[in-house]
Order: sequence, then structure tokens, then C-alpha cells
Amino acid sequence: MAQNKNALIRYKTIDKCLQNNNRHWTLDLLIEACSDALYEYEGRDINVSKRTVQLDIQMMRSDKLGYNAPIEVYDKKYYRYADPDYSITDIPITENDMNVLSETVEMLKQFKDFSLFSELGGIIQRLEDKVYTEKTRQSPIIHLDKNEKLKGLEHLDILYQAILKKIVLNVTYQSFTARNPRTFPFHPFILKEFNNRWFLVGKPNDKKTQSIQTLALDRINSIDFDTSVPFTSENFNGDEYYRNTIGVTVLNDKQLQEVYLRIDSSNSPYVITKPFHHSQEIIDKEEDGSVVIKLYVHLNLELERLILGFGETIEVIGPEKLRKRIRKKLRRANELYGKVEE
Repeated sequence: MAQNKNALIRYKTIDKCLQNNNRHWTLDLLIEACSDALYEYEGRDINVSKRTVQLDIQMMRSDKLGYNAPIEVYDKKYYRYADPDYSITDIPITENDMNVLSETVEMLKQFKDFSLFSELGGIIQRLEDKVYTEKTRQSPIIHLDKNEKLKGLEHLDILYQAILKKIVLNVTYQSFTARNPRTFPFHPFILKEFNNRWFLVGKPNDKKTQSIQTLALDRINSIDFDTSVPFTSENFNGDEYYRNTIGVTVLNDKQLQEVYLRIDSSNSPYVITKPFHHSQEIIDKEEDGSVVIKLYVHLNLELERLILGFGETIEVIGPEKLRKRIRKKLRRANELYGKVEE
């Protein structure tokens, strides 16, 4: 890696020299300039041989790095650019490069609220300016789901820092069912994203409440650090905690059951190629093309919504408790639309 960095420093130095047309650049002068640049960057003398700089010039002339630098020799001993306006820093970006940069910028911008990426902020902005300045009018190749109006994203960074530095929070929170917000100490363990919403997972600083709680960021009114309370992480493991859960609602062991679903032939390929859960197993393939799958998950609201999203193309075979819940909701949905004539 150090050798690659030194090579880039030499390329940049040679480029800067050859842009200066007011001086005649011999090989010895280029060697001296490269040595001085490396000393400035590394703080120590680094031997730059004649052969090294000759190879650097050869590399810059080639298309291996995409430079194709028009370096020529005149009067049999001096080096210059045949095009006085050329620089390796002004290489035209290809259309493919522009598309890749554009999609990369969009992906990086998804994490703009994290200070983890704060040092990339200026780079992302410059990349975005470059892309929009030079990009053709081709529409994006990659489209990412995002909700710019989602509340709570402004809390991401302070929560991330609190988890990283193991600091207890004073959280003012108001659930959808609560009439008024309440403030309480909270030990943050992890941040979780699901279905374009962010959640804070941790435990309240309450001896009466020993269970892990999940707070939606869009329901948090304010956050403050509370350094007076010792932080307790309890060696929380997010992967293990959510192992048997679809979504973010983790229930007790009584709600952890085997779920059997029949998916019709038109939707079975989608469920097979994109499983509902890592525990999914195909236990039967029927003659009409439908399949029966088994899951081992909590019977939570997210599971119900997933099933309801498939409408008439899916049937809950068991457990009976889940089958009754889905049946009740479908009956209620039918009532909302009234009697539908075939």
C-alpha cells in the first residue's frame, strides 16, 4: 500500500512539473522534485532512482491507469506535455464512470445523518457537483427506497454516538397510543432499520422493567445524555435477539411457533426466491404449482401484515390462532368494501 501511495505522489509531482511550461524539465530535475515531494509527505528521505521515474513516465503514458498522458521528449533531454493544457487530474470521465459515480453518491447519501460518514460529506458533495455538471440525461440505473420526510432521522447521529460511547440517554418519547410524552433513562444497545423506518433497541433504566424495548425514532421528541447513570449493555447481541423475528417486534417464547402457509402457483416463485425468513422450509409442492412452507417465527404484527399483503394468494394453515386472526381481519376488510358482486 505504501508503494502504491508513493507512486501516486510521484505521478502527481511529475504532472505538476510538466504543467509548468516556464521551466525545462530534465530527468534529473523530475527525480529531484519527486524526492522532495516524498520527503514532504513522509518526513524522511526516500531514494528515487532514475529507473523509477522512467517507469513512472512510461506508466503515465499508457492507458493502464487511464492517464494516456501525452508526455514527449524534446531537444533529446527535456520532458513536457504535447498538450500544454493536459493534466492527469482533468481526465474526462466516461459515461460508465458517470453512472457508477451517480449511483454511488445516491447510496452514500442514505447515511448522511451519521457522523461516521461526516468526513465524506465534502467528498460526496464534490462528487455530486461533478456528476451533475458532466452527466448525461440518462435516468438512474439503481433506485433506492427512501423517505425524505421521515421524522426522527435527525436523532440518528446522537444515538449512534451514545451506543458507541456507551452513554445512557434521557429520552422523551410518545407512542401512538399515549396521550402525552414521557421522559425516562434508556440504555441504547443498537439501531435497527426495517421497512424504511429506524428504531432504537435497548432497555429502560427501570428495575421493574427487565425486558428489551424498541423505540421508533419518529416517536422520539428529544434526547439528552445522562452521564450520572452507569451504562449496562448486558452483552446484547442483535443478530441473536432478532433471529426468530420478522420485523422489529420480538415477543415471548409462547408466541414463537411453527407457521404453515400455502402460497398459490402465481406467487410461489416469489416466495421461494425471496424467503419470508431464514427459517423458511418448503415442505410440500402441490400439483397445481402451489407450495406449502414452514416458518419458525414470532406471531407478531409484522408477520400478519406480510401475510395480508399477499391477499387471496396465501392461506394460513396453522397455527389455528394465527389463522383466526387473519380470517378476522379479512372479514373486517370485506365489510369495509361491502358485498362485492361477482
